[in-house]
Amino acid sequence: MKTSISVSLKFGLLIAFILIAYFLLLRIFNLHQNPLLRLFNGIVMAGGIYYAIKYFKNLLSDEFTYIDGFKTGLITGFIATLIFTVFMAIYMFHLDPKFTERLLGDWFSNYNNGAGMLVFIILIEGLASAVVLTLAFMQLFKKSRNIS
Repeated sequence: MKTSISVSLKFGLLIAFILIAYFLLLRIFNLHQNPLLRLFNGIVMAGGIYYAIKYFKNLLSDEFTYIDGFKTGLITGFIATLIFTVFMAIYMFHLDPKFTERLLGDWFSNYNNGAGMLVFIILIEGLASAVVLTLAFMQLFKKSRNIS
């Protein structure tokens, strides 16, 4: 398991599983419509990407490069985002079609594309957060070229 893809797949699946479980837990308590509780999604994504990069850096030790860490963080975030987006699309289109109407109200009623727009927003939000978090965490993990 010394490849970036295998580490990314492991942590991406873990992140997606936690995000889906958290959403379903909120659904049980009927809190899934509160947008403020989605902030925990960012914490889960940040933690998963951080530990994926850290785990991969520990595997490679001296061979670790900035590109290795950046690739690992991006792929981890992208895998988690794609899986979570597919789950949310299935949930919104098949399991609870009224969810988007209750969540968005009349925002997209004129265009009849509320669920599709929400899925797109979830996808873009996840991909953007993966890029930003990876860039931020790589500042911690990169090799310093400063003179001691």
